[in-house]
Amino acid sequence: MSPSSNYELATLGGGCFWCVEAVLQRLRGVHSITSGYCGGKAPGHPTYREVCSGLTGHAEVVQVSYDPSIISYKDLLRIFMTSHDPTSLNRQGGDVGTQYRSVIFYHNEQQKEIAQNVVKEVGAYYDDPIVTEISPLAKFYPAEDYHQDYYNNNSDQGYCAMVITPKIVKLKQHYSDRLKPSEN
Repeated sequence: MSPSSNYELATLGGGCFWCVEAVLQRLRGVHSITSGYCGGKAPGHPTYREVCSGLTGHAEVVQVSYDPSIISYKDLLRIFMTSHDPTSLNRQGGDVGTQYRSVIFYHNEQQKEIAQNVVKEVGAYYDDPIVTEISPLAKFYPAEDYHQDYYNNNSDQGYCAMVITPKIVKLKQHYSDRLKPSEN
């Protein structure tokens, strides 16, 4: 995905990419989101099945195209960091493995510095240490089409109803001023 001249990119992993996508796409200033894979060592474009095996080293991530005049990278990271458990190493709920790690892939040194500061800042709100990895952007591979816009297309599915819907309810409770008008 290449952003327009007004958009910037953020690449984030916080467990299942369906969850992260569903939360962040509701924010004002978010233009588009692509679910995908990043940070692995295996050659070539990995498949969902390969990433789920844990053998490729990739994380499930989303690549967010956003307008920094509406939502800053810092605010995007704050919301991301409070929408999953950044203290849980290589797992989010029932999803276990390095592919579900908490990770921020920065696109430039400014993003790296902001990420480090946000991790420190939100760390004060958790009893356990933050384990979110902060790494330079590696090659991003878009996930298969059926993973894109997953929650919006499958909100009645069991996983979505039990895991993702509560995250969206929490988002609406804590960040109602940051939501797109269609989300209120």
